[in-house]
Amino acid sequence: MSHGSSSNRLKSERVQLRIDQQSKRLLEQAAGLANMSVSSFVAACALEAATRLIQERQRLVVSSEEWDHFLKVLAEPPEPADALRRALAAHDRLQA
Repeated sequence: MSHGSSSNRLKSERVQLRIDQQSKRLLEQAAGLANMSVSSFVAACALEAATRLIQERQRLVVSSEEWDHFLKVLAEPPEPADALRRALAAHDRLQA
């Protein structure tokens, strides 16, 4: 559950949280089993979850059929719809 070189960096920031007694006991037990302080355990788990969530949300997964369609549309874009042409014309008039 280590998070790279985070243990080697100067730790000057604080994060505080309030939890119920049962949750605190659970964290203490888990931290003990991991041979870590509660603070280190909570930080490591939170950083791991944060990293995983960011990676999941920043990645787009598509099927090969969807990818092929995407590439085709990029290579051969459709003609603009009439509504888009009217919007662009209106924009051009406003900018003139």
